[in-house]
Amino acid sequence: MTGLTQNLKETGAAIGEVLDELLPEPDGPEARLIEAMRYALIPGGKRLRAALVVTSAGMFSVSRSSALRVGAAMEMVHAYSLIHDDLPCMDDDDLRRGRASTHIQFDEATAVLAGDALQTLAFEVLADEDTHSNPAVRLELIRTFSLAAGVHGMAGGQMIDLEAEHHTLEIAQITRLQRMKTGALIACACESGAILGRAPARQRQALQAFAHDLGLAFQITDDLLDAEGSPAVTGKGVGKDAAAGKATFVSLLGLDRARQQAQMLADQAVAHLDTFDDKAELLRQVARFVITRDS
Repeated sequence: MTGLTQNLKETGAAIGEVLDELLPEPDGPEARLIEAMRYALIPGGKRLRAALVVTSAGMFSVSRSSALRVGAAMEMVHAYSLIHDDLPCMDDDDLRRGRASTHIQFDEATAVLAGDALQTLAFEVLADEDTHSNPAVRLELIRTFSLAAGVHGMAGGQMIDLEAEHHTLEIAQITRLQRMKTGALIACACESGAILGRAPARQRQALQAFAHDLGLAFQITDDLLDAEGSPAVTGKGVGKDAAAGKATFVSLLGLDRARQQAQMLADQAVAHLDTFDDKAELLRQVARFVITRDS
């Protein structure tokens, strides 16, 4: 994992620099909003989704500056979703990445606006010609991000998750929920590199398949961390799913079977990358990393 660890560190630092340029220190009457946006975005977590953008783009010889800008847009969308997820009307979490959630640090209204503004800024970045010279590529990126974040992706998955608090879900329903809520954005991150590189449909489909299995493995590991982790390590609250009586992969499968399922999905994800040979080695390492992480 040394190569991956170093890559995540370097990519995270580069993404942080781009984000700092795209969202500079605040000045003017809207300063509080920008402060809240930066609080949620800089510094970030592992920047895994951004790293997936940059890594997949590297497989198609995309310029690093283009890949980093799309990775930055991905982090904006992810940060917006976390701000809103943490709100009392959603998952009601006071802790995120080892510190107070945005609505605790500021207030609920400011947090809502910060999430809204981060999402719109992401699409502003995607639409900018500095991201890619070809308008067709920029349009395809916007379309892909929109599908991943919208009613048939992350937002729709969150709605199903909220409804699940009042209904018992079966494993197939939880799988669909998590493919939308978590997996859609991860799939978008992987596919974005192929879009930037104007890769053929077969290779885009292989990355989509990889990402779908990766997203589920990631979510099962999250469920395991919620059941077994500690806030000091994970940087967020734990034990909330069980306390709420919420159906998860862990509650339905048990700890051992959930771990086995995560491993099987990671193996399946890796198998989808055979067509790329050595070019996809970092993505293979990502698949192993998501099921062994502790936060």
